[in-house]
Amino acid sequence: MAFDTRSLADLANHDAFISRHNGPRADDAATMLSTLGLDGIQSLLQLTVPADIRLADDLELDPPRSEAVALDYLYRLARQNRVAKCYIGQGYYDTLLPAVIQRNVLENPGWYTAYTPYQPEISQGRLEGLLNFQQMVMDLTGMELANASLLDEATAAAEAMALCRRANKKAKSNAFFVADDVFPQTLDVVRTRAHYFGFELIVAPVEQLVEHDVFGALLQYPGQSGEVRNLAEVVEQAKAHGVMTTVAADIMSLVLLKEPGALGVDIVIGSAQRFGVPMGFGGPHAAFFATTDKLKRAIPGRIIGVSQDSRGEMALRMAMQTREQHIRREKATSNICTAQALLANIAGFYAVYHGAEGLRTIASRIHRLTTILAEGLTRGGITLAHDSWFDTLRLTSVDARKIHGRAMAHDVNLRYFENGDIGLSINQTTTAHDLALLLDILLDEEHGLSVTALDEDVTRLSKSGIPADCQRSTDFLTHPTFKRYHSETEMLRYLKRLENKDLSLAHAMIPLGSCTMKLNATTEMMPITWPELARIHPFAPRDQVAGYRQIIDELSDFLAEITGYDHVSMQSNSGAQGEYAGLVAIRRYQQAQGEQHRDICLIPSSAHGTNPASAAMANLKVVVVECDKDGNIDLIDLKAKAEQHSAALSAIMLTYPSTHGVFEEGVREACDIVHQHGGQVYIDGANMNAIVGLARPGDFGGDVSHLNLHKTFCIPHGGGGPGMGPIGVKSHLAPYVSNHVVTPLDGVEPNAGAVSAAAYGSASILPISWAYIKMMGARGLREASQLAILSANYIAKRLEGHYPVLYKGRNGYVAHECIIDIRPLKAASGISEEDIAKRLMDFGFHAPTMSFPVAGTLMIEPTESESLYEVNRFCDAMIAIREEVARVESGDWPLDNNPLVNAPHTMADLMDADWKRPYSREQAAFPSDAVKASKYWPAANRVDNVLGDRQLICSCPSIEAYRD
Repeated sequence: MAFDTRSLADLANHDAFISRHNGPRADDAATMLSTLGLDGIQSLLQLTVPADIRLADDLELDPPRSEAVALDYLYRLARQNRVAKCYIGQGYYDTLLPAVIQRNVLENPGWYTAYTPYQPEISQGRLEGLLNFQQMVMDLTGMELANASLLDEATAAAEAMALCRRANKKAKSNAFFVADDVFPQTLDVVRTRAHYFGFELIVAPVEQLVEHDVFGALLQYPGQSGEVRNLAEVVEQAKAHGVMTTVAADIMSLVLLKEPGALGVDIVIGSAQRFGVPMGFGGPHAAFFATTDKLKRAIPGRIIGVSQDSRGEMALRMAMQTREQHIRREKATSNICTAQALLANIAGFYAVYHGAEGLRTIASRIHRLTTILAEGLTRGGITLAHDSWFDTLRLTSVDARKIHGRAMAHDVNLRYFENGDIGLSINQTTTAHDLALLLDILLDEEHGLSVTALDEDVTRLSKSGIPADCQRSTDFLTHPTFKRYHSETEMLRYLKRLENKDLSLAHAMIPLGSCTMKLNATTEMMPITWPELARIHPFAPRDQVAGYRQIIDELSDFLAEITGYDHVSMQSNSGAQGEYAGLVAIRRYQQAQGEQHRDICLIPSSAHGTNPASAAMANLKVVVVECDKDGNIDLIDLKAKAEQHSAALSAIMLTYPSTHGVFEEGVREACDIVHQHGGQVYIDGANMNAIVGLARPGDFGGDVSHLNLHKTFCIPHGGGGPGMGPIGVKSHLAPYVSNHVVTPLDGVEPNAGAVSAAAYGSASILPISWAYIKMMGARGLREASQLAILSANYIAKRLEGHYPVLYKGRNGYVAHECIIDIRPLKAASGISEEDIAKRLMDFGFHAPTMSFPVAGTLMIEPTESESLYEVNRFCDAMIAIREEVARVESGDWPLDNNPLVNAPHTMADLMDADWKRPYSREQAAFPSDAVKASKYWPAANRVDNVLGDRQLICSCPSIEAYRD
């Protein structure tokens, strides 16, 4: 071996991580380019990315850092945070995540790299986990129906308000009531949503509800100051006046408190955070949303339900995803397309592991500690605002300044009200020693009270903070699943059984167009469970979160440089929420300019369904711009409609590269047309993975873009969430992005209301994207985009002789994804895009995106992370499937009995004694050598979608179902 003559600097700045993130090696890239007939990657870029938007220079980012160096620096930042004992409460509580769940779910790529379970046959494990979550929520809330989670408690409250308005057909009022003891961050988000829906918001004491003519009401249970009150009478009076009621409930309190369903409410919402999910400076956390059965067709988000497969076996599926943004588009009242699946699964598993008795023990201990503290404080001369509580006390007539000083000296965070009151919430991690320290802080060190003696007195006097008429008397979590897995051995095996039913990136490439299922590197994922990041309350004092602030500031700077924008707002918890936040910023800006009359939003016909839905939520009127035969925006139609609506034009929503998978040549002209008529340009960042380091939306005309950090910037999809959708804006829009009532942000208008419960959204997963950018550097990010484009064009080239590629750019190339048209094939053979999608499971693959954005098509996106071997394996599978279709076309196999319509094939199929199929068992289950070497078995045969929607069962099956 020749002597290595590289300098120390060269050796230090090695490309280790870039080469680990990017799948194709140099010789692989050469092979792919050769297949395309090109001599280099620059030739491909010249033929795909329009010259007038292409960056001339590299991004101004630091050079790539090694994994070890990046992690070391990130840990030093994390250690700048102070992990204090936290009693702030207000919807966020320290908790204990069982290690068996942390190691085998939260830190396990088999769980966090999976995609949304649109293909149920390869998603039965996470579907069961989400069904557990729904059952847990239904049991604890006493409601008849629950969805599979929403983004956070505040946005769930906003969705509840919208549901009340559209479901309450009798109420003529356009006003919504919010009790004055609702969490302030929840009120902040509800206020934002109400403003653009045109609702009047009435905030008053709960007793005044029936004095107002409203269509719905939001109540907190217990209230933000800790008071536990029986809401039955208020709810009954509201119902008599035609008012629909929503209760925001603390899920841990519902273990001991009367369930809201027994009070007669219509909707129950809340956060499942304290069921084992770290606070993480605000998220991600799974919100729950439960309703009565009569509202099942109106509930937002996803519902997991029970159906059966083609063998008649029980199988789970997303029984209902209202996805009204795709159906009703500009008439939609919700743009939800993301849940918090990973966190919902963790919360559900927390309930499975502890069971009803374990939860009673945890909740009772929390309440007992709170009661002991209340007794001690009362004896010490402190007045409590309320004589009832679950875990929260509000102290009045105290010297807040002195107490604050003592608390800070002991690294203890309390809640301080503007009027001088002090609040505190006990949590699962609180100990008797902590209680003794709290007594010292809140009274003084000479108080002479003993926690042990106070405990004995509370026992002797049978004291409780829960009024008798508010105490729970019903059972919950009675299903066998919640009774069986209480030892770690049993729980470990249960989690592993579920994991084995699912296909994730740990198994194979997931070629979903527009979803960008790329590597979620282990190094990027490691920091999320560091205590310095995980155990931080979102409302912790500013001087305790210096590390988080620097991470967020650095990531904001990275993203601003990558996009060409001047400011980045981190608040949005999903891409769709980012769309809404961006449009709201535009509307606020235009109002400040005296142009509030601008209310027309132009949207191409090829847009994501969330685009028109988001526009509708921002109170914009949608005007559709047509596309030409090549899938590009019709610039003639755009000019005509921009001129027609010039005086009222607010914005256009573009996706670049387009949803059709091409770099449109006229994007600069499209932006210029809108600007000439006084409009703003919103560029959807769903496909940013094709242009990072190659072009910047802020340079070619964008005023605002959202970024899907769970796509382009490596936050994992988590089986359907978490996501993050921060927005980049030009300087004129920066003051109008979302602020936050509890954690005010610098440089933002004070009255710019929030869109999420926490100021920085799901802050604990931002280090993932920070690490990705830090380790890739400008060159690595550019190479990733280049390889994404190369891989997509390679696939298009390999498949074009077998399937027509629907859209290509002017020079005959695609962007980072390609759409293959199955409609001619279906017309000739009867085989559908769904049949091909299901057959791919037998080859060990998840299907591409099906029938979006064009019905009867498959949209394929390989990403830069997939090796040439894996890309070829996918292409070989697609070509083999096309050959199978040809046998159906020729009549060799009948249309109703062939490997495609019978797919996917399970182990149960191969065990049939009587094989009545015109193809072999080997052809069915082992259709390629690659599959023979490593077989993934679908857990269910083809699931009956129609049955699942017609007979909606969204709770765990009965014991009889297991027996059968």
